[in-house]
Amino acid sequence: MNSSDQGSVHPGRPETLKAVPVRHPGRWVGAAVVAVLAAMLIHALTTNPQFQWDVVGTYLFDSSILHGLGVTLELTFLSMLIGVSGGVILAIMRLSPNPVLSSTAWFYIWVFRGTPVLVQLLFWNFLGTLWANISFGIPFGPAFWSEPTNQAIPLFVAALLGLGLNEAAYMAEIVRGGIQSVPLGQTEAAHALGMSQFNTMRRIILPQAMRVIIPPTGNETISMLKTTSLVSSIALEELLRAGQNIYSRTFQTIPLLIVVSIWYLLMTSILTVVQYYIERYYARGANRVLPPTPLQRLRRLFAGKPVPPAKDDVVPGLEGGGHV
Repeated sequence: MNSSDQGSVHPGRPETLKAVPVRHPGRWVGAAVVAVLAAMLIHALTTNPQFQWDVVGTYLFDSSILHGLGVTLELTFLSMLIGVSGGVILAIMRLSPNPVLSSTAWFYIWVFRGTPVLVQLLFWNFLGTLWANISFGIPFGPAFWSEPTNQAIPLFVAALLGLGLNEAAYMAEIVRGGIQSVPLGQTEAAHALGMSQFNTMRRIILPQAMRVIIPPTGNETISMLKTTSLVSSIALEELLRAGQNIYSRTFQTIPLLIVVSIWYLLMTSILTVVQYYIERYYARGANRVLPPTPLQRLRRLFAGKPVPPAKDDVVPGLEGGGHV
């Protein structure tokens, strides 16, 4: 190669390049369309007198609504407690090498996942038509305690059984998937170090499985909060039933449905924030730098600092469920 092929070399520093950012006119058009639609929606909500926002404000903190909200939260908490506890037990039974335990867990999950939760609620509510009394004693022998079924299982207990036992079937599959997501080599290494089966599960398997279990469990909790509205079919006064009772007297259906929706949106928003912080806590073992909290994001935004790339908001292994 001769010197002419290599080109000429200019002494000194090269000239500064003027970089022109790429323009995206389509994005601005899309943003303008969204802004117009949002303005139309706000205008429709504020100018239509049928929404009766004054009635919404009147009943938002009504004693019946607040009582129904308390029953809804109580049902959600207790049902998830039954669901998570039962789900862990069923998952361990399902993974057991004992065919009786494994088959029993599979049959339970098959029945309770295969039938609608509304049917299960009605079944528990009308259990007294099958067995007039519930008794405890020696099998096929005398009974030590007996009580009418309708008294032993009131409306609240029937709702709790219908929701909690159904949730246990779903949680069993979530926990089983989380445990099986941990590589088998982790268990073998723990056993090689002399750890017992219990300690291996408690200190090695579950901490890693929690990163997979937490997101769907959070979704199940939010879903349970809304599913509790089904208990209105057995006349238990939770949040939706409280609203129905009021608008059946006043005929102000839409305002009362808005009141109920506002409370559901508020509760689901709080649960979403709680789920985010729990996911962030269990991501410590996988992320060197944890994604910023919403408060940290706001501070950076007002301080003029760039927001981290979106990929930092994803908890590894939880793509699709672990985003902010």
